[in-house]
Amino acid sequence: MKYILLSAALLFCSAFSFAQQEIPQDDNSIKIKVLRSIKKAAVVDEITIPIISPKPVILADIKADHWDTTVYNPYKNENVEFPIKLQFDDSTYASPILKKKIITSRYGWRRGRAHKGIDIDLVTGDSVVSVLDGIVRFAKYSSGHGKTVVVRHFNDLETTYAHLSKISVKANDTIFKGELLGKGGNTGNSRGSHLHLNVSYKGEFIHPEYIFDFSQNNAIRAKELWVTKKWTRPVYHNSHRVSKVNVLESEEAAIASLINQRKVYIIKPGDTLSRISKRNNVSIAAICRSNAIKKNTTLRIGQKLILEL
Repeated sequence: MKYILLSAALLFCSAFSFAQQEIPQDDNSIKIKVLRSIKKAAVVDEITIPIISPKPVILADIKADHWDTTVYNPYKNENVEFPIKLQFDDSTYASPILKKKIITSRYGWRRGRAHKGIDIDLVTGDSVVSVLDGIVRFAKYSSGHGKTVVVRHFNDLETTYAHLSKISVKANDTIFKGELLGKGGNTGNSRGSHLHLNVSYKGEFIHPEYIFDFSQNNAIRAKELWVTKKWTRPVYHNSHRVSKVNVLESEEAAIASLINQRKVYIIKPGDTLSRISKRNNVSIAAICRSNAIKKNTTLRIGQKLILEL
């Protein structure tokens, strides 16, 4: 049997022989001449093989700037230029918890203080995962936040996962979207088990709901979005209410929004700071700051207030 197979192989080799590869005529293909024998007659065929160049993979060196694994916020002296441009390769993110997301407190003014993230309900021991690919920059106990993990993503955005009961990663670990970071808990300054999720860019905290849709769709609002100061200042938002999100998908739209960001409001009979705040979705603190007044200042009918929308 082995002699039959050897004879067949020799016959195949004698039937087909390949000439030396020619130099490509252009950058998009190469040509090869194939010498065949058909009934003792030599036939030369020329075959053109197209060259398909793969798209280059560009890996951002996200550890090149302000990479400090020992402090929670290494950008304290950084000045960020607005509007901020953010780009995403994905159209969806991984839910930070593996069950329905119930937000118990939103980004905004809360009990006289700035709440710079959102609180998502969970039970101690629930898994907490990374919303996007990235590298762990910080994984240790942080004052106030308790056991904390900070992941820097490949567009320089950072997400913070606070009040954990257990940390399952270490600084400099490469993390994929949906990969385990730790277990939810109640460490640090916390009034019950929950996940405190922060989103920031070079030290500027951003309203998480401006970037991520926290419904079951797990959608990123846009592949490219622009962030104005309105979405980095808690005084423009109320932690007890959903902020109206109007995503700015170009620099032109972002600049135009700045023009319409200030509104003049004329006080009417029966108006109070509380009513004006609720009707215009502006916090009382923001109204007081914009107009250099106090919460107990007496309002006059016809008085004009500047509202930072």
